[in-house]
Amino acid sequence: MSEQSIHTWIYRSSRKNEMYLYLKEKDGFDEVPKALMAMFGQPSLVMGLELSVARTLAREDSQVVIKSLHEQGFFLQMPPNLEPDLYDGPQ
Repeated sequence: MSEQSIHTWIYRSSRKNEMYLYLKEKDGFDEVPKALMAMFGQPSLVMGLELSVARTLAREDSQVVIKSLHEQGFFLQMPPNLEPDLYDGPQ
């Protein structure tokens, strides 16, 4: 396996909508800090994925994810910053 590609396992958070945890090893939660796991909640496996720098991800730079997986063993994808229109001005 090179620095250009890696197999990853993706888990969805039970506590935060659209928060995902990418792991280098299936069920490899020992690499993830306990405080982060407490915030993340119960992980639910979404899929396994062969990730390469050539692969485009919807919200993340695949090169950044791969680097984090190689260096830390995990990558946390935060939910997008959604700002609802609460005030549209006078109608």
